[in-house]
Amino acid sequence: MDLKNNLPLVAMPGMLIVVELLALFLSRPLQAAGVSALPYSPDNPLNVVIFLAMLLIFTLFILVLIRFGVKRLLSAIIALSLFLTFVYIFWALAVAVLGETDPAVLATLILSVGATAILYYHREWYVIDTLGILLCAGVASIFGIAVGIIPAIILLVLLAVYDAISVYRTKHMITLAEGVLSLKAPILFVIPKRRDYSFIREGLAIKGEDGEAKERGAFVIGMGDMIMPTILVVSANVFLRVPGWAFSPPVIGAIAGSLVGLAVLLAAVKQGKPQAGLPPLNAGTITGFLIGCALAGAWGWVPSF
Repeated sequence: MDLKNNLPLVAMPGMLIVVELLALFLSRPLQAAGVSALPYSPDNPLNVVIFLAMLLIFTLFILVLIRFGVKRLLSAIIALSLFLTFVYIFWALAVAVLGETDPAVLATLILSVGATAILYYHREWYVIDTLGILLCAGVASIFGIAVGIIPAIILLVLLAVYDAISVYRTKHMITLAEGVLSLKAPILFVIPKRRDYSFIREGLAIKGEDGEAKERGAFVIGMGDMIMPTILVVSANVFLRVPGWAFSPPVIGAIAGSLVGLAVLLAAVKQGKPQAGLPPLNAGTITGFLIGCALAGAWGWVPSF
C-alpha cells in the first residue's frame, strides 16, 4: 500500500465515525437545552423546505461575495456562523453541567469565543480538524433532533441530487469550494499527506522551484459531507427506539452504510477530479438504515394508508 497517498483516506472514515458518535452524545443535552433549528414539529415536511431554502440562500450569498471579491466580509460571515454554532453546542453542554445559570452563560461565551478565535488565529490542519469534528457533530445533532425519520430521508435524497447538480452540471459548488480554500476558511477538513505538512504555510499544494504547484499537500473533504449523513443517524436514534438496544440496528446500519458510501466516494476521489460527496454518502446511509430496520423489524416510522 502507498501509505503516503492512502493513509489520509483511512483517516477520513475514522473522522466520520467520531462525528457520528459525538453527534449521538450531543443530541441529549441539545434536546434538554431546548435547542431547535427548525420551527415545525419533527415530522412536518415543511422543515425540509426551510432547510433547503436556508442552504440555497446562504450558498447564493457566499457565491456573490466570492464573485465580487469581498474577502473580509466573507471571512467575517463565516466566523460569525462558526461562533453561533459553538454557542449552541457549548450552551447545551454548560446547561447539562451547570443548569441554566449565569456561570453557564459565561462558560458558553468564553468557550465559543475561544474556539472561534483559535480557528482563525491558528488555522493549522489539526486545529481545523479537531474543532471541525465538534462543529459537524453539533450541527448534525441540532438538525437531527429537529427532523423526523421520513423528513430526514427526504432531505438526504434532495441534498444528494442538489450536490450532484452543483458539482457536475452548474459546477457552482466547485467555485464555492475554491473560494473558501483561497481564504483558508476553516470549514473543510484537511488531511495531510506528510508529517511536516502545514496548512498555514502551504495551503493545498507543494510549490516547486518554478512556483508551479507540483503536488497536493493534503486531501480535503467538506464538512457538509460529514454533517448530512449524520442527520439521519441522529434522527434514527432519537425517533426510532428499539427495546434492548443502546444503539439500535437502524442506527448501526446507518453508520455502517455511511462508511460504505464514503469508501465509494474515496475510490472516486483517487481519480483526481472533484466529486460530489453526498450522492454515495447519503445513498449508503439510507440503505444501511433500511437494512437495519429490516433486521430489527422496526417499521413503526412508516405511515400506514
